[in-house]
Amino acid sequence: MWGEAGFAFGNVTSHQKALLPKSGSLSILPSTVSQLLSATAVNQDTFSIHDLELNQVSLLGIVRGFAPFVTNVQYSVDDMTGPPLVVKQWVNAEEPLKTFQCQGKYVKVIGSLRNFNGQRLLLAMDVRRVTDLNEITSHMMEVVQAHSQLSGKMLDVNMNTRKCSVGPPAHSSSHGLSTVQEQVLEEIRRHSDSDYGIRFNDLKMKLNFITVTDIRTSLTFLLNEGHVFTSDELHFKAAEY
Repeated sequence: MWGEAGFAFGNVTSHQKALLPKSGSLSILPSTVSQLLSATAVNQDTFSIHDLELNQVSLLGIVRGFAPFVTNVQYSVDDMTGPPLVVKQWVNAEEPLKTFQCQGKYVKVIGSLRNFNGQRLLLAMDVRRVTDLNEITSHMMEVVQAHSQLSGKMLDVNMNTRKCSVGPPAHSSSHGLSTVQEQVLEEIRRHSDSDYGIRFNDLKMKLNFITVTDIRTSLTFLLNEGHVFTSDELHFKAAEY
């Protein structure tokens, strides 16, 4: 339908696995610069956060510096949570990297945290321009959700511990849905008492603070997991509401 995306992680305990969102084929932990710089070093090129060994991470920030070299391109990415982090992307000699005017622009990076000559950097698998600024909010929500689940604490957007009441909130999921998935499901629930449910275009309008890509990805996950179904190929209803 739209192709899946999700989270998977390195060495996960059974307790952490129960808390984390169900994953697709990607191994991506949404993170901030400060979290990557403060991650525990397990060995030369292995790091962990909350005792979870990192595989791949995603980072979103502004490019403060850009330097192309013969074998690689280096970016200085700043998300205002710490000093800018160096992002390194190798250049394939047979397929030259298509660079873009990115100075002062937001980018999203997917890669692995590495240690090079005592300096931490992100070895990028993918660097892309962020054109929809709602994606910044979505990324931070995913960061808070993932790290709250890993730490077992309620955190705010500044990663400070929040007080929370005992017991799950209404409609909380035992399947470890991400924040965006929960919001999409909750909006669908609100319209599931009607005959047909809610149209995708109406869902986009209601959730205009979430990118269309994130809504579609969440819908794909919710459909595959049986939380949501289509009533007539155009409308979505929740299985339970």
